[in-house]
Amino acid sequence: MNVLIIGSGAREHAMAWAVARSSKVSTVFVAPGNGGTATMGGKVRNVAVKATDIEALLDLVARESIGLTVVGPEQPLEAGIVNRFREAGLKVVGPTAEAARLETSKVFAKEFMKRHVIPTAGYEVFRDYASAKAFLESCGSFPQVIKASGLCAGKGVVVAESREQALEAIHEFFESRIFGDAADEVVIESFLTGQEASVFALTDGEHYRLFLSAQDHKRIGEGDTGKNTGGMGAYAPAPLVTPEVMARVEEEVIRPTLAGMKADGYAYTGFLYVGLMIDNGAPSVVEYNARLGDPETQVVLPMLKSDLFDALLASVDGGLEAVPFEMQAGAAATVVMASAGYPDAYETGKAITIDPSVNDMKGVLVFHAGTRREGDALVTAGGRVLSVTACADSLKEALDRAYGAVAAIGFEGAYCRRDIGAKAL
Repeated sequence: MNVLIIGSGAREHAMAWAVARSSKVSTVFVAPGNGGTATMGGKVRNVAVKATDIEALLDLVARESIGLTVVGPEQPLEAGIVNRFREAGLKVVGPTAEAARLETSKVFAKEFMKRHVIPTAGYEVFRDYASAKAFLESCGSFPQVIKASGLCAGKGVVVAESREQALEAIHEFFESRIFGDAADEVVIESFLTGQEASVFALTDGEHYRLFLSAQDHKRIGEGDTGKNTGGMGAYAPAPLVTPEVMARVEEEVIRPTLAGMKADGYAYTGFLYVGLMIDNGAPSVVEYNARLGDPETQVVLPMLKSDLFDALLASVDGGLEAVPFEMQAGAAATVVMASAGYPDAYETGKAITIDPSVNDMKGVLVFHAGTRREGDALVTAGGRVLSVTACADSLKEALDRAYGAVAAIGFEGAYCRRDIGAKAL
């Protein structure tokens, strides 16, 4: 069967790599892909179609006889790509636009969790600057967590340590409009203590299978300092998510979420990402994503021993509970190499050099994010440029391998955090 992966990041590069390993897959098309997927060779081909151009993607599926489409990023989900593909009788992995509101509207998600008694932080919703300002001025405790309700590429969250920071954040959201319409509604949450972890499920709407847990590193600076980014690195599994904690996550979060969505008339299919805060073994939901996370995908997919394609197809056709879904032993880590200035302004077009020795490094995989090909040259094309991943018997060994590969890769202004995985070690 021919498969289409929609998206252009390191997540989609990892998906293409994983799906192409299946003997049941003929060709993997990536739309639009990046400089890494452009040169994978073998089964993988880039197609110059934007991830949000739903009509062109439908034409591509018909033209290339594509039997299964997998949606990587959130924007096409919000635009209703799954609805359109299903209307056309096509197999597609992902939730409908209505179900994807678990990610695309934080107000929807918070109200859903409150209705279905799913553990999460207390919150208030605001639709104008004056009322949010009045609330913060009367607020007796900080930090407070301020979130734009809509999609902001992982950057629409401010953990305000003081009243002044909180007031500055809501001014930027409501008055300066730094996130545009995505901040028409703003959620202000109580601050949760503990450690963050991510849990990923693949579901057919009733049954689900779990990938390894992971821990992302959102802040740009070491020691979890500075601005939020799309993610500067990750590792899996997260020691924080013990079997006992995972059992609670399934009982208190995963199953009630799927049952609640079905009861509300929005049966949820595809990937479900649950961002959690774990405090003394008790999980609380920080956020949902309606797709796999980035950079967590780059560590959970290399640890999947079974055929990903079989599971993806079953998430559409049903019967997911009968499909093998086995993880390999050991650990994986990924280090994101970013452009200087990210997550603020940065330059692109910088030549990237990857020493040939990287290809021979045991357990190392380099997934491309913001790259493109200019003739024979590979250049930067985004803020997060590469996701350098390694698998090994232990997390320490995986991190050593990943950082060893990072040392053999260069471009002007390259930046990475040097403390990925430090919490686990």
